[in-house]
Amino acid sequence: MNSIVINLAGDETELASSDRGLAYGDGVFETILVHNGKPVWWDEHWQRFMRGAEVLGIRAPDETIVWNACKQLLLNSDRCVLKIILTRGSGGRGYAIPDNQDPRIIISLHPAPASILEAVNLRWCETRLACQPQLAGMKHLNRLEQVLARNEWQDENVFDGLMCDTEANVVCATSANVFVKIGGRWLTPKMDRAGIAGIARAWVLKQWSQVQEAHLSRLQIDQAEAVFVCNAVRGILAVKRLGDREYPVNGDIADLQNRLAKEQAAFAMGEHSGS
Repeated sequence: MNSIVINLAGDETELASSDRGLAYGDGVFETILVHNGKPVWWDEHWQRFMRGAEVLGIRAPDETIVWNACKQLLLNSDRCVLKIILTRGSGGRGYAIPDNQDPRIIISLHPAPASILEAVNLRWCETRLACQPQLAGMKHLNRLEQVLARNEWQDENVFDGLMCDTEANVVCATSANVFVKIGGRWLTPKMDRAGIAGIARAWVLKQWSQVQEAHLSRLQIDQAEAVFVCNAVRGILAVKRLGDREYPVNGDIADLQNRLAKEQAAFAMGEHSGS
């Protein structure tokens, strides 16, 4: 068994065709790396999960119930990716929220991607992210913009693509947050209009108090001295090329990668290159 659907009481149920998560993307989710059978950054993921549910007005599940269901799936699992989805549950046709909500939790296991040992290549995406401050920072279920952006390229040598919003601000990669060094200062895009406030991003901000959040243009990024991307599954990845621009090896990034590996063994470079 690699997936399970439960209700708020923890009872197993089915994913109905009338589920609002399917119909409208009405829900939130978390994608969590599992290492040695233990979810990495569980508390941080859970807190963001709850914040998203609160913004959408979805009744939150009890953490113990969800954790017990996760443990059931994680039996005999060493390294994998755990995905937890919360939907508002079933509802009739139309956008109005039903008076009686019956939220569903969908938990599934997936293979962990192979570790990346070298700096990665990025490109620019044409697809823009809509500016929606009410949803900015959340990991909600509507990811169509990222789907369109990711399908702009098939080159296996390109790890990810950077996306701007409709006001031309650089926001993130399709599946990662981005940090850039400009004029000797490390900056990262603000998450106040679009994008996901990532768990790994929050870790970096905590480690580097000098990092500033800012609205950044594509021109500023193109003039950066160093770039890296990060997410909660891949960790921190240095960027060696963005479009036609190449970046030298940067000691700040290597130091940050080493710090992360010491704190979270899941991100020790090369330890699980085949998983």
